[in-house]
Amino acid sequence: MFVGFYKKPYFCVPKFRREKMNITKKDIDKLNAVLTVEISKDDYSAKVEKVMNDYRKNANIPGFRKGQVPMGMVKKQYGKAILVEEVNKLLQEALHKFLTEEKLDILGNPLPKNEAEINWDAENYSFEFELGLSPEFNVDVKGNEVLQYKIVADDEMLNNQVKTIRKQYGKLISKKEVEKGDEITGTFTSTEREIEKKTTLSTEEIAGKKQLESLIGAKVGDTVTLKTKGMFADDHDNQKYLGVAHDDAHGLDIEVAFKIEEVNKREMAELNQELFDKLFGKTVVTSEAELKAKIKEDAEGQFAQQSDQKLLNDVVDSLIENTKFELPQEFLQRWIAMSGEKRLSEADAKAEYEKSEKGLRYQLIEGKLRAENKLQVTFDELKDYSKNMIKTQMAQFGQMDPSEEELESIAARILSNKEEVERLSEQLNSNKLLNFFKENAKLKTKEVTYDKFIKEAYA
Repeated sequence: MFVGFYKKPYFCVPKFRREKMNITKKDIDKLNAVLTVEISKDDYSAKVEKVMNDYRKNANIPGFRKGQVPMGMVKKQYGKAILVEEVNKLLQEALHKFLTEEKLDILGNPLPKNEAEINWDAENYSFEFELGLSPEFNVDVKGNEVLQYKIVADDEMLNNQVKTIRKQYGKLISKKEVEKGDEITGTFTSTEREIEKKTTLSTEEIAGKKQLESLIGAKVGDTVTLKTKGMFADDHDNQKYLGVAHDDAHGLDIEVAFKIEEVNKREMAELNQELFDKLFGKTVVTSEAELKAKIKEDAEGQFAQQSDQKLLNDVVDSLIENTKFELPQEFLQRWIAMSGEKRLSEADAKAEYEKSEKGLRYQLIEGKLRAENKLQVTFDELKDYSKNMIKTQMAQFGQMDPSEEELESIAARILSNKEEVERLSEQLNSNKLLNFFKENAKLKTKEVTYDKFIKEAYA
């Protein structure tokens, strides 16, 4: 179940004039209040009478001509239902208007308190609603230091990437016998685990010494028996090369047969202008040093996205942990119990609240940050963001200079799609928050390689 906070409750409010009703708010404490709405006969009688007249005009009842049904029969058959519906409409409108005009920040929706006690045979009614009130608190983004990673592409990474490029664009030379560094295409089989997976792998992928010794010297057409335990440095490679499920890949300890169908030596491509042009376009890169600089720029650009996401998550966690305020816990648990399609038990509602509390707290913190620092997304910002996204995508297909008219037309189509608007709004909202945190949070920058970042950030 998704649970959230709302500044205003959602009601389907009919657009008619609200009569003057007596609405009072009684504070139980700083986080809980009770609203009482008094509705008298004068408030609803004219509306009820009009609806019953409409029923009378249009009712089709056997034995009576249309429009000639006695009002007494209409009141007897439909009067109570019409009364309840019209009073509820007035009640919803009154609540919505009161909460809006009083600028009350409430959590969840008002909960009916005395609905079982309402006597619909009376002329005047008194309705009570419990309110959960938003707490007062301050958000200090500078209060606690958060680590910001700067991920750099080191020489080892750059050299490996150059090697990978040279292999990728190199030539395959067919062989009959396996030597170190060769690529082998074959099929792994195991009757025990129902494995039959054709794959291509390099001898460099084989971490197990005995498995590698078994492969070196083997010929095309040979079938080699290999133990899976320790065959690869990472057990996830069992999933990749043997085709087993993720859970089975960890600690897999069986024997598999590997029939060698093809052996190739990959002759690496030369680092020359032909290769540089193929990779980046004519004369964009003209030397190995420029190639590494380009790889470094591209890699660190991608690393920055991961670093930014980590920073955003860490600042959010820090704010949740260090921004202290109370919530109307009992009210929220009752609201959770009643707000879904199926009413939850007290125990289930409590468990759901405990799972959701962290997210609920951040919704309040984020809402306050956005309101106080004007971080809300405007339509013009959303349109500009979509146009920039369109430009980037068009550039990837060689359209470097689209006209403003073309951008406006495509953006209009995108922004007419509700799902796209929600997706882009979420991205832009995250970007705004991230930039705000970069400018205002107390950050300590740490420079690391990508491997070290993965170990530290996701250990």
